[in-house]
Amino acid sequence: MERFVAGSRAVLQDHVRQQREIHVVMGNEACDLDSTVSALALAYFLAQTAPAPKAAFVPVLNIPRADLALRTETTFLLRERGIPAASLVFRDEIDLGGLHHAGLLSLTLVDHHVLPGADAALEEAVVEVVDHRPLERDRGAPCRVTVEPVGSCATLVTERILQGPPGVLDATTATLLHGTILLDCINLSPAAGKVTPRDVACVSLLEERFPELPARDAVFGALQAAKFDVTGLTTEQMLRKDLKVISNDEALIGISGVFEDLETFLLRPGLLQDLEAFCQARGYAGLVAMTVSFNQRHEPTRKLAVYSAQEPLRSTLCRALEEATTPPLLLRPLPSPWPCVAAYAQGNAVAARKKVLPILRAALGGLGAAGGPEEEVAPPPTPMNSLVEECPLAQAVPPLCPQDVLERVSRIAVGQPPGSPK
Repeated sequence: MERFVAGSRAVLQDHVRQQREIHVVMGNEACDLDSTVSALALAYFLAQTAPAPKAAFVPVLNIPRADLALRTETTFLLRERGIPAASLVFRDEIDLGGLHHAGLLSLTLVDHHVLPGADAALEEAVVEVVDHRPLERDRGAPCRVTVEPVGSCATLVTERILQGPPGVLDATTATLLHGTILLDCINLSPAAGKVTPRDVACVSLLEERFPELPARDAVFGALQAAKFDVTGLTTEQMLRKDLKVISNDEALIGISGVFEDLETFLLRPGLLQDLEAFCQARGYAGLVAMTVSFNQRHEPTRKLAVYSAQEPLRSTLCRALEEATTPPLLLRPLPSPWPCVAAYAQGNAVAARKKVLPILRAALGGLGAAGGPEEEVAPPPTPMNSLVEECPLAQAVPPLCPQDVLERVSRIAVGQPPGSPK
C-alpha cells in the first residue's frame, strides 16, 4: 500500500502527459475516514488485480488539499501508517472534467452513490459504486453496484479484497480498514446502533489474518480522540469539518457534525456572527448542528441545534424534527442563548445524521419545491468539478455473508486459492 500511494501522483502525471486512461476511485465530499480509506484500499486492490490494466488506478480525496488538516482522525491514522499527505491526490489537483472530455476517465464511487448536480457532466464516467447508504437511485449495466446496509463502507471494501487473490491484502491496508470499521461502528458496540454482523465478521477476519493488529479498544480510543480533537479550530473550521448539504429549488441547508458538547459550542465567543457569516458565504438559508458523545459503554448522547435568521424556515425545520415519526427523535428543548438558534437534546440516541437527513429533506420539500438530494458540501474549486446528481443503481451484487468471507480467508491463510477443494 505505501509504495502504491507514494507512486500515485507520478503515475497520474505520466498518464495525463501521455493521454492514457485513468481510473479514479473517490469517496464523498465530506471525505471522512471511511471515504478516504475506502478509496485508498479499493484503488490499491484494483491496481493489484486488474488483468493487463491500461488505466492508472488513482485514489482521490474529494476535498481540497487545504482541508485535510480538518480531518484529524484521517491525518492521525495515515501518519501512524507512514502514508505522508504529500503522496495523496486531492480533488483540486486533478482535472476530472478535462479527463472525461478527453475520453480518458473511469470513475468508481465509494461511500456514496448520489452525486451533486455540479458534477453531472461525469455521469457517463461512473463504472462502479460501493456504498452502505440506503439505495436512492437505480443504475443500469454496465455499472457494477455494491450497496449494502452495513455500518461502514470499509466493510464492503474489506469483503471485496478478501474475495480476491491471496496475498493482496497487506498489513497497512488491513490496519487502515480495521481502524476505520471500528471508528465507524463505535468499537462494534450494539448500543450505538450502527454495527452489523458483517462489520463484526470483517474486523474478526482482519485480526485473524494479522494478529499483530492493536487491540480494538486502543485503536478506537486513539481514533476517537483524534476525531474529537478540535483544539485551535475556528467556528468556521468546526462547521466545515463534517458538513453535508440538502437543498430544494429555493434553499440550501447545511448539516454539520460538531465535535464539541452542544452547550459549549453555543457559548463560543462570537458564535452568532460566525453562524451568519458561514451561511452567507455559502448561500445557506439555515444550518443544523448535530453533536454526539459517548460514555464508557459506547452509548451515544446526541444533541442538535437549528439556526436560521429566517423565522419561518427555522420554525418549519424545528417542527419537522420535533414531530418526526420515522424515526421519532424524541427531542427535548434545551436553553439557547440566541433567539435564532433552537437547541434540543435528542432522546433517540441511535438516530444518527443519516436518519435525520431525510426528515430535513422532507421538510424542505414542503416549502413549495421538490426536495433535492443530499449533497456532501459544495464541490471544492478544481480545474473542473466531477460527478453527477443522478447516479442510478440497480442489479445489486449479491451480498457476501460472513461465513463466505471466513471460509475464503481461511483458504488464504493456508495458501489455497479461492474455490479449491478443502
